[in-house]
Order: sequence, then C-alpha cells, then structure tokens
Amino acid sequence: MTPAWPNRAAWGTATKLRAWQQAAMTQYFADLPRDFLAVATPGAGKTTFALSVAAELLGRRMVDRVTIVAPTEHLKLQWAEAAARAGIPIDPTYSAGQGKTSGEFLGVAVTYAGVAVNPLAMRIRTERFKTLVILDEVHHAGDALSWGDGIREAFEPAARRLALTGTPFRSDANPIPFVTYAPGGDGIPRSVADYTYGYAEALRDHVVRPVLFMAYSGQMTWRTRAGDEIAAHLGEPLTKDLTSQALRTALDPQGSWIPSVLQAADKRLSEVRRHVPDAGALVIATDQDSARSYAKTLRSITGEPATVVLSDEKAASKKIQKFAESDSRWMVAVRMVSEGVDVPRLAVGVYATTTSTPLFFAQAVGRFVRARTRGETASVFLPSVPMLLGFASELEVARDHVLGKKVQDEDDIFAAEDALMAQANQSESASDQEALGPWEALGSEARFDRVLFDGGEFGHAGEVHVGSEEEMDFLGIPGLLDPDQMRDLLQQRQAERAQKQRQQKASGPAAETVAEVSTHEQLAILRRELNGLVAAWHHRTGQAHGVTHNRLRKECGGPAAAVATADQLRARIDAIRDWAARRSG
Repeated sequence: MTPAWPNRAAWGTATKLRAWQQAAMTQYFADLPRDFLAVATPGAGKTTFALSVAAELLGRRMVDRVTIVAPTEHLKLQWAEAAARAGIPIDPTYSAGQGKTSGEFLGVAVTYAGVAVNPLAMRIRTERFKTLVILDEVHHAGDALSWGDGIREAFEPAARRLALTGTPFRSDANPIPFVTYAPGGDGIPRSVADYTYGYAEALRDHVVRPVLFMAYSGQMTWRTRAGDEIAAHLGEPLTKDLTSQALRTALDPQGSWIPSVLQAADKRLSEVRRHVPDAGALVIATDQDSARSYAKTLRSITGEPATVVLSDEKAASKKIQKFAESDSRWMVAVRMVSEGVDVPRLAVGVYATTTSTPLFFAQAVGRFVRARTRGETASVFLPSVPMLLGFASELEVARDHVLGKKVQDEDDIFAAEDALMAQANQSESASDQEALGPWEALGSEARFDRVLFDGGEFGHAGEVHVGSEEEMDFLGIPGLLDPDQMRDLLQQRQAERAQKQRQQKASGPAAETVAEVSTHEQLAILRRELNGLVAAWHHRTGQAHGVTHNRLRKECGGPAAAVATADQLRARIDAIRDWAARRSG
C-alpha cells in the first residue's frame, strides 16, 4: 500500500507557525542543507518546526520517508501523535530487528538506545529510501560512545538530517554526530548551530513563561557511618560531600523539610489556580521510593491522590497523557519527565532530586515554561544549594558543545549523570547509597530563603519560618502577571519587608531586643548575601565561584567564608560590590 502523503496546505493552515519557526523554515529551504542543527529553548515548539520541515520535504518529494530518533519510549509516542496531526503517519512501535513496517506509514520513531542495538539494520532501511532523519535532543548521541557510533553508522546515508536540542551541550572529547564544529576565540572547537532561539528571546516573544524560583534552606542533621552526628545549614558554603549529604537529608521523605516545601508549593498552586483553573504541578524525585512517599505526603496535604509516574511501568505514557488532559493537582515522577514530555498546564514544580547539573536542571525547568496564556508564570521550588541557585540565575545563558576541553568537576558530574539517566527509575540500592557516601538522615527543618527572578534576588534579608506572613507575601503572588508586573511586585514586597525591619529597629529598645538575631543567623545572612553576589559576578564574567572567593580572600584577608567573621564577610561584600560598580562604569 502506498502511504498517504501529507497535505501541506492543510497542515500549514491548521498550524500557524511562530515567528522563529517561520524564520528557521525560510532559512532551511533557502539553503536546503543536508545537515541542520536547530537549538531552541524547551517549550518553544521544536516539534512543530521539525514536522513542518518534514511535511514540506515530503510534499516536494525531496524525501520519501522520515525516521525520528527520540531519547525515550514515551517521547516516541508523543512524536508519533504530533506527526499524525501533521498528516505524517509514523510507526512508534518499530524496532530495527523487525525489518519492515506497515505500508500505511511514512516513517518510524525509534530511540537512541534502540538504534545502538542494531545500527546496521537502521542503515539498510535508511539506504532504501530518500530519508529525512530527525534527531530529537541530539545531545543524547553523546551520552555513550556506542550511541554516537550507532547514530553515525545508521544515518550516514540519509538524504537529510535535522538535529534538534533545547538543552545546554556539555564539554566532551567526543563530537556529536552530524554536528558542525568551528574553533572558538580560544582555539577550542565549539558546536555551530544553524538556527538558535534562546530562552531570553522566547521570553521576549511571550513564547515561554517567566520562571519564579522559590528557594528554601534550613537546618539539617545526619549521622555518618562512623557514628558522628553532623548539623549543617542547607545553602551554607560546604564541601562537595557535605553539600550532597545535606541535600539528601532535606529530600528525605521522613524529615520535615520536604513536607513543608510540598505544602508551600501546594499553596502556590492554589493561588495560581485562582487565575488558571487547570494549572498542575510536578515533583521531580530522585528514585521510586521517594516518589511514592512524596505522593502520600501530597495526598495528606491536598486530600486527593497524586499521579505517580515511573518509566518502567507499561502504563507510564498513558498516565502522563491522562494527567495532561485532566485538572488534577499533582504528578510525581522520577527523571523521565525531565525532558521533552509535554504537559502544557504544568505551572508549579518542586525540584526534589539530587541530580544537579546544568543539563538536567535546564531539562527539568523546561517542563514548566510552555506558555498558553499571556501572563502565566512558572513557579519552581528548589533547595538553597549554591549550584542550583547558580543555574537558576543563569537560565538565559546558552552553551555550545565544547570539544576536547577537560573541565575538572563538570566531566565527573556529567559522567555520573549519564549513569543516573541510564537507571532513571530505579530505587536507590545499597551500592548507590555507598557511592553517594555513608549517611543516615536524623532530622530537617525548612525555612523560606529567597525568590530568584529575572537574574535578581528578593526576600533574602533573612530566612523566615514556613507558614509566616512574610512567606505568604511571595507564595500569594497572583498567577497571571507579565514579567514587568512581576518584577515591580517583587521589588515592592522587598521594599515593604525592609521597611518593616527598619521600623522594628527604630521603635525602641524593647523592639530592638525582639528584632535582634543571633550571631549564627547574622553570619548566615552575610554568607548568603556574599554567595549571591559571587553568583551574580559569575553570571557577568564567567569566573568560577571558587576563583572569585579566593580573589576576595586575597584582597580582604581572612579565612574561608564558612569560618569568617561578620566584619570579614562585610569587607568582601563591599569589595565585590566595588568590582561590579567599576565594571559597570
């Protein structure tokens, strides 16, 4: 049977292209390249762009078949459904070993892992037809050497290849297949995109939502294998191991931190739903056991069950689709919902996973930014971990794929992430626990720390208790505000809070005594202010946080920030503010 060719006119009428999609289409068909890399922020509409190209190429008889390569089984189905709406029948059940597929299909959808299993079979299929290969989230072709080799072998004979990505590339020694590289100013090869549409541009065009990051800190206590009990404040400057253990203590389902943050996030969801009635929320968990525990906590908070999605369940895709089409409040998932999964009504998120790399963070936040109505804002709750706060402040920074550049900690981080992603929905085993270090959570408490929005920080004049009026000043922000309105409101709340503190200090000795903070709290406030300024300096200059802290210590004197005095911390704060002023001048 000869497959039905897509009706280009009907597809173009039914799908009004956004300005960036039309511009990218115009550029593509002006050049008609064999390879084309489109980099567009999550939520911008890469799928629509790719299917528009496919429909046009098929309509012009420039290709006969389409092969779509996606990261996960769920995304294969999502692509097939979108292609069907475009009039391009795609078989998402095809596997390289089965050879042929029904004559009713114009193409197939496969996974990167599936291609790597039998690249020769995919190559034979590619050679039989003039094939367009769509490589969705093409950075996955670099996740494992066998995946990259498989993609290159299978699709080298393709008539045309369209590569898509919406997440930051990483530093690596292995080139991504079919991606062009050119030397940068430092002589190191970097990926070259044919068309780029970043988060900042999409935000300006109202294609994506602005993101309000709600950061929560608090005191954590845990026990090491040696029996030592350790107490530390989440967000304080700590070693890598202590930061990891403090974060895991915060995310422990039996502690107080995660229930407090889930309750705060549900309050935020209720406020958003006053303006957007079908708004939904998602918790991204580390493992299956945590996901199930978080769902139980949410049920006790909301009185209704949360949808739990685990990718090793056969019904996972159906659960996601059912949630997307409902008005249920909460979904809890392990890493599988971090990339590509399309649930446009998600407006509130809780980042409750120990995975902390720029790649994964961008994927996760991408689940909440798809715009539907002008004025919708995404709210993402996260732990006050310096690395995560840095990612949040740098959301608009695009990164190219860097070849042959060894980045000391980043390579280790990404290698660990590849292993985590490969075992995405497995509960932590004993060996996993050992790999992350001996640890037993003893207790945790949550404090509202600050809000990050549009590169600025608000509400960080000192932590406040969960459930306080000060916290509600930010949780109760209306669910429909454009970016300028949001920025004005946050500045107003910040000014009101500062004025209230000044009034307390000015109202007499008794009030001053009440308003006094302990030495520990005062030092914590100063360290957070310093860390925020260091993160902002990194955002402006690209200088690593550790290098900046060392420069400040050399200029101002004194020990590391974790043990510095209040006067030493103030001196460093003044110094880095002076650097910023001189740079601006």
